[in-house]
Amino acid sequence: MKSTRKYVALAFAGALTLAACGGSDGASTDSGMTELGAGEGAVNLVAWAGYVENGTTDPAVDWVSGFEKETGCKVNVKIGNTSDEMVELMQSGEYDAVSASGDATLRLIAGGDVAPVNTDLIPNYADVFDDLKNKLWNSKDGVAYGVPHGRGANVLVYNTEAGAAPDSIKAMFEADSPYAGKISVYDAPIYIADAAIYLMATQPDLGITNPYALDQTQFDASIKVLEAQKAIVSQYWSLYTDQQASLEAGSVTLGTSWQVIVNLATANGAKIAATKAKEGATGWSDTWMISSKAKNPNCAYMWLNHIISPQANAGVAEWFGEAPSNAKSCDLTADKNHCSTYHAGETDYWSDVWYWTTPTAECLDGRDVQCVPYTEWVNAWNKVRA
Repeated sequence: MKSTRKYVALAFAGALTLAACGGSDGASTDSGMTELGAGEGAVNLVAWAGYVENGTTDPAVDWVSGFEKETGCKVNVKIGNTSDEMVELMQSGEYDAVSASGDATLRLIAGGDVAPVNTDLIPNYADVFDDLKNKLWNSKDGVAYGVPHGRGANVLVYNTEAGAAPDSIKAMFEADSPYAGKISVYDAPIYIADAAIYLMATQPDLGITNPYALDQTQFDASIKVLEAQKAIVSQYWSLYTDQQASLEAGSVTLGTSWQVIVNLATANGAKIAATKAKEGATGWSDTWMISSKAKNPNCAYMWLNHIISPQANAGVAEWFGEAPSNAKSCDLTADKNHCSTYHAGETDYWSDVWYWTTPTAECLDGRDVQCVPYTEWVNAWNKVRA
């Protein structure tokens, strides 16, 4: 999978690259954990770049040092560049916790690589927006498997000088789109869900009710849409800087994007704006999860509570470019408009955002039929991109 998510300001060449180191031997975390003990002295994390900052990248950006001083848990982090890489790292059993995206979480749960979390041991969980709790991508059978980190919608970014502002996902897929030939598409198997949303609006007889729950007929129709779309696409991007540069140069005039890319390109003078398609959009909500083999479970629980605390969550949301998960964070961002820019507390805005969720053979929409699992999404996407 090419989902790199390296889209935070500058390249993180100078970011944290500390190798994981050991903690107490033999300790593990499971659903039976009912109280916290003393910290083990370290916590080993797998995270997206920009999620675990200790002042190395920017001296003013640090929500790690205070945690280490308060808890005695030294934070060691391995930057994961793709969801596939994160899954592999967590399967090794060498790491205590991970900031997993929705296209990885169910794989980790199904593989037994992460454990349920006892939210009673995470006091700041109470302040997380309710519409992020116990969702398909972060729970199983009503049991929480982590804490929400933040969220973002995949928006339509468009050149304001290229014509009327688009309001529909149809502009991304239809041959007569006024943006044909200058369209930018996210390069990842999970993008198949965008085609499914298009079909939900244009071919309702297919019966798609969840873009991540596609039976074979629905899946084949989505792939057909993507194959046709290739004729009007000029860019498939996975690295945020690639799309940003194209937007600034005007070589693409419409694309699926993230708000942070829009903000960076706008700051550099790009003549662009962004909107959410009226049919709805895909999006993402990352989840901090604890390894079922964690050697430092107490420090891991402390980290989960810390990273969703009002101050830390405000810091990471603003640095990274996303909506925070903690409702109290909105009062603590340096930019007082941050939460309005990212629609943090606007429940209606998120009501038609389909957060990335790992497709499984068991249909996520509850139908008693077999759906196409994620492995087949990968295979099909590779063929589309060949």
